[in-house]
Amino acid sequence: MKLLALSVLVLLFCFCFSFSSPLPLRRYGSIFSFGDSYTDTGNLAILSPESPAGHVPYGKTFFGHPNGRCSDGRLVIDFVAEALGLPLIPPYFGHDKSFRKGANFAVGGATTLDLSFFQSRGILSSNAAPLNISLDTQLGWFQQLKPTLCNSTKDCRNYFGKSLFVIGEFGINDYQLGLFATRNLDEVRSYAPQVIKAISTASERLIDEGAKHIVVASNPPTGCNLVILAAFQSPNGDDYDRRTGCLKKFDDLARYHNELLRQAVAELGRKYPSTKIIYADYYSPVKRLAHSPKHFGFSNGALRACCGGGGPYNVSEPCGSPDSSSCNDPSTYVNWDGVHLTEAAYSHIATGWLNGSDAEPSILNMH
Repeated sequence: MKLLALSVLVLLFCFCFSFSSPLPLRRYGSIFSFGDSYTDTGNLAILSPESPAGHVPYGKTFFGHPNGRCSDGRLVIDFVAEALGLPLIPPYFGHDKSFRKGANFAVGGATTLDLSFFQSRGILSSNAAPLNISLDTQLGWFQQLKPTLCNSTKDCRNYFGKSLFVIGEFGINDYQLGLFATRNLDEVRSYAPQVIKAISTASERLIDEGAKHIVVASNPPTGCNLVILAAFQSPNGDDYDRRTGCLKKFDDLARYHNELLRQAVAELGRKYPSTKIIYADYYSPVKRLAHSPKHFGFSNGALRACCGGGGPYNVSEPCGSPDSSSCNDPSTYVNWDGVHLTEAAYSHIATGWLNGSDAEPSILNMH
């Protein structure tokens, strides 16, 4: 029962130091973003009002109120937009917004593969599935929005050629669906080639639309996810990375995904030399924070949630539930709610993508 509750937490959970540039550069006219809860700026909270991200204490640090983001404040995509001199990207389902400067199609809990993939393997029953939102679904929303942005093939290619496209950390929910359905790691690992193929195909579809600049994000270390740590605790100390406290075999899954993704991005770069495709590394910066949190200013470490309740990782009670509480200063924590990170941690990751070594090339040096 506890494992089931943790599974629901992972899938429906919407699934600071501000990076600032003294002179934001108008390199792009708009940003279009796809992804899951690490990138969602409000879609799940609109589609499912019961989502925790639409309720206190989410949003407490930067916005001062819940705003649909699965954090206490801004996400990596927000820091990217700010650094490029663009407004924060509105959620696609916030229909009162203008999308001329970009739209965010990411939804918490989104999978890369369609849910029929998981249903055919008995991982999900047809009457117990979460929202059927995959990468392909989000690309369909992009196509629906397209006629409001440009009027002809030439016009669209010109417009999208001046836009930045971000394909978020797809794969997290695909693998966790299998893990929480008690599939073994070898089976879950077997999903990776299909996940990577879907991400690669999506990138090509955007290139066909005229995209010239695409950021493709890798997966963070699965073994450092506090809900995974709580659900798959091991009495064997050798199962843990002694430097970080993360579960090694789950980190290996993320590394395998990321190696395949890196190869796919390199392949796309060779196939489409006129399009710049960035591999944005989520894994390395999160591992650095887990290894040396105090070195980066996180005095309360990386393996305890700021918001939650109970257990060694403070995730036995979901953030926002009656028996949970949130810390006074989220900027001293790496982890916000057991699944997602704090604004301060996202800022650290964004800095590495924008002008550091965690993106190949860095976003501000893409041109």
